[in-house]
Amino acid sequence: MALTQQTARVSPAYLDRCRATALDSPDAAPGWDPPKTDLLDTDWGLWGLLWYSRRVGAALETRALIVRAIHGDPGGQVGFLDHDEVYDGYGDPPRLLAPEAVRDVSRGLDAIDLDGYLVRWWG
Repeated sequence: MALTQQTARVSPAYLDRCRATALDSPDAAPGWDPPKTDLLDTDWGLWGLLWYSRRVGAALETRALIVRAIHGDPGGQVGFLDHDEVYDGYGDPPRLLAPEAVRDVSRGLDAIDLDGYLVRWWG
C-alpha cells in the first residue's frame, strides 16, 4: 500500500464549523468534506523533492520549507481532525498551515530551481 500526502484548502471558518460539528456529534465526527477541487494529493512529489534536495545539498532553508509543507506547523487546535473520517491513523495526524503560511510556503516552493537540481544530480 502506498501512502501519499494529501492537502486540503479550507478556510478558518470551515475549520470552525468542523470543530463545532465534532463537539455536537456522538462519535466526534468533524463533518470533514471539502470540495474535491480544494483537495490535492501530492502523491510522492513532496517526499521525493525532500529526498532529492538532501541528496544534492540544497540549502537548509529550502529543505526546511519542504518539511514545513509536508508536516504543517505546530498548534492550530486541529486535534478534532484526528478522526477516521479525515485521517486513517497512518503517520502523523493532520496539521495546519495558516493562510499566511500557505502563501509563504507556496512562494518558496515555486522559487525552487528544479532544473538546477536535476543538472546537479544527472549532470
